[in-house]
Amino acid sequence: MEIHHLRIFASVFGNRSFSKASKQLNISQPTISEHIKNLERELGCSLFDRLGRSIIPTREAELMYPRAMHIIEEADQLKEVVVSLSGAVRGEMIIGASTIPGSYILPGLCHDFRAEHPEVSFRVLIEDSQRVTDMVLAHEVIMGVVGSRMDNGSLRYAPFYKDELVFVASPTLGLQGPIGIKKLCELSFILREDGSGTRKTMEGYLNKSGAAISDLNVAAVLGSTDAVKQAVKAALGISALSRVAVSDELAHGTLKEVRVRGLKMAREFFIVTHKKRIMPAPYNAFLKFLKKAK
Repeated sequence: MEIHHLRIFASVFGNRSFSKASKQLNISQPTISEHIKNLERELGCSLFDRLGRSIIPTREAELMYPRAMHIIEEADQLKEVVVSLSGAVRGEMIIGASTIPGSYILPGLCHDFRAEHPEVSFRVLIEDSQRVTDMVLAHEVIMGVVGSRMDNGSLRYAPFYKDELVFVASPTLGLQGPIGIKKLCELSFILREDGSGTRKTMEGYLNKSGAAISDLNVAAVLGSTDAVKQAVKAALGISALSRVAVSDELAHGTLKEVRVRGLKMAREFFIVTHKKRIMPAPYNAFLKFLKKAK
C-alpha cells in the first residue's frame, strides 16, 4: 500500500468530498477517484458510499483513517529529519495563512526571503484563523500565520507582527467621531464570519467595554476582508478591519476611520507550528526570518 494512496484517502475522508480533496492536493478529480478505486480493490472493500454528490465513509474507512494518519505523520517526520540534516534551504514551502497576513503581509516577506534563498518557492493557502489552526493540528501544513490564538496545548505560537483593528465607514455616511459604544451599537454593522481572527479580536475588545456582538445592529456577515471593504464602501454599514488592510483606502479617502471612545484594538499576528513536528530546514530558516522581520 503506497503512502501516496493513503494521503489521498485521508484527504477525501477529512473533506468528505472528492472535489475538495482534488483542490487540497492539487490533483485532478478523476485521478483522485481512480486512486481510491485502486485502494478499494487492494483492500477488497468499499471505503466510501457514493450518494449523488455526497460521500459517506464506510465502517472500514472509519477504522482505517486514524491508522492511515499515523503512518502519514511517521513518514512526514522521517522525511523532515532527513531534510533537516542536510540543511538545504530549497523546495516548495506550503504555508497556511489567515486573510490579512496572507494577502497583505506575507507576499512582501516571501519576496525578501527568496532574494536570500532563490531556490525556495511558496504556496500560501488562505483560510480563516480557525481553519489554518486546524490545518496545523492535522499536519496538513507545517506552518501557519494567524490573527488570533486558539487554545490548544499541542501548538506553539510566536508573535511576529503588530496590527490594529480600526472602525471604518463610507465618507457618504457623514459620521463624525469619536463616537460612544452606544452609538456604535445603533449603526448598521458588517461582521466577518465565525472563525475569523478579526472577529474574535473585536469581540474580545467589545466584551471588555461592556458590549457584545449580539448588541450590534448587524446588516451582513461576510466571508472575506475584500467583501467587507466593498460593502462598507457601498454604505451598507460600518465595520472593524485591519489597519494594514485599509491603509490605501484611508489614504485616498475612499474609506473613513471612525474612532470609538475607549476602544483601541491592538493585536498581533502569530506564527503557529505543531510542537511535535520537526521543522525542515526551509521552514526553520523562514521562521527565523519572520521573527527578525517583526
